[in-house]
Amino acid sequence: MHRYWVYIITNQRATVVYVGMTNNIYNRTLQHKEKVNPDSFSAKNNLNKLVYYEEFGDVNLAIKREKQLKNWHREWKDNLIKEKNPDWKDLFIDFTIEGL
Repeated sequence: MHRYWVYIITNQRATVVYVGMTNNIYNRTLQHKEKVNPDSFSAKNNLNKLVYYEEFGDVNLAIKREKQLKNWHREWKDNLIKEKNPDWKDLFIDFTIEGL
């Protein structure tokens, strides 16, 4: 079964958020943290903190959800994050050896 994730990352002060979709949440988050693409939006805004994710088994549903969240107002995204992660902790640990 293939797995896909829609995720939201932010910076340490949570002033900017970014919605993305990937088939490898661990590697994608690591790319954000390591600023693999230094000219990217996430690197320029120091977005390296994974604060929200949803898992999907269907790529089309994941793409649809990503597009939906990208169109949401910032307040709606913040509320979604707070429902699952009220302290805005870095959820990257969920995908590391320690988190398994």
